[in-house]
Amino acid sequence: MRAWGEPAERIEAAALIVTELVTNAVQHTSTRRIRCRLLRSADGVRVCVWNRGRARIPAPASPGDSAGLPVAGVPATGGQADDDLLDGLAEDGRGLLLVDALAARWGTRAALAGRLVWADV
Repeated sequence: MRAWGEPAERIEAAALIVTELVTNAVQHTSTRRIRCRLLRSADGVRVCVWNRGRARIPAPASPGDSAGLPVAGVPATGGQADDDLLDGLAEDGRGLLLVDALAARWGTRAALAGRLVWADV
């Protein structure tokens, strides 16, 4: 991405997104084959991670959860610090919450050949 002239902030965001999407692919597939591609466009970069598995991608924690609203089994925070709030969230979905925050948009597609998760940075 540096060779493409992308700004450092976009490179850092893409690196975090790749880490999270590949981690999800490793955790939610039974195959050893995972592909990662970066596609350049006029608007930025699209990160694509594909695997042969078709397991359900965990949903990111809802925006309400990160805003301090009650999470199932966790008491309301009443002004609790953000770090303390994250401790109460389920571990599944935290990575996608990060992807959601860093990417302009992201999505997933399932097909017979596997699953593709993409994010535009």
